[in-house]
Amino acid sequence: MSPDPATDPLDLRLLALDVDGVLTDGGIIIHDDGAESKQFHVHDGAWLRIWRRQGLQTALITGRRCPAARHRAADLEIDFFYDHAPEKLPAFEKLLADSNLTARQIAYVGDDVFDLPILRRAGFSAAPADAAPEIKQIVDFVTTRPGGRGAVAELIRHLLRQLNLYDQALQKYLL
Repeated sequence: MSPDPATDPLDLRLLALDVDGVLTDGGIIIHDDGAESKQFHVHDGAWLRIWRRQGLQTALITGRRCPAARHRAADLEIDFFYDHAPEKLPAFEKLLADSNLTARQIAYVGDDVFDLPILRRAGFSAAPADAAPEIKQIVDFVTTRPGGRGAVAELIRHLLRQLNLYDQALQKYLL
């Protein structure tokens, strides 16, 4: 687990996410021609945009080569995208170099054992409600919502509150 936020305040600058099981419900639809489809939740996308409007960055790290995720990343203006990374820690190390941030400045959301190395290294770790038990035992925050069903939106709300940016983030919409 990461440092205790009560005694060591968060210094997050970037939110990194696994794709399958976090931004999606983990289902993969493979069409007759071999093309894949994935379903993403609109609330997660909206809150990722709100996160970025606070001057914070985003990244996706997925083990699969995933054109659908690449399109979603482009649509959401995700800052860093790493796919075809079955061993995710090297992708995280590349993210550290590319972003010029420390691990402590990155929050990571994962749902399965492939995410463990990053979850243990990130400054803040989180998992959706339907993550593997091994994951939920070691993360800083578990959402009440499952992956692909608003878990990312819930986490972003939580993090913005922890960073004292929530009111500022909503100000534009409350006028």
